Amino acid sequence: MIEKAPQRILVVEDEMIVAMMLEELLVELGYVVIGPAFSVEEAMQLACENDPDLALLDVNLDGAPSFPVADFLRGRGVPFVFASGYGTRGLTERYVTAPMLKKPFSQEQLQEALAAA
Repeated sequence: MIEKAPQRILVVEDEMIVAMMLEELLVELGYVVIGPAFSVEEAMQLACENDPDLALLDVNLDGAPSFPVADFLRGRGVPFVFASGYGTRGLTERYVTAPMLKKPFSQEQLQEALAAA
């Protein structure tokens, strides 16, 4: 029987403590973490170099929206989940139906959102 390789997930989060917590949760869930990226530029570079299977994107990266990263991932067919303390209020019209995790969230909520993506 051939074992399936763990999914590689790009983490884009500008808060170091939150990024560390996410990395720990994701590793516990069996993912290989790419990043974290703390800016749009870093996220784009990591996405290009590592070909993630999916991504978790903080909507607001120190005042800059992560929508360029979402656009890039969507263009490559890579599913993603947004994370925000503001819920869908922080999303533009083209992303209002995208999967969203409202911060703070539990490990179970994270797992459900990623499975749905």
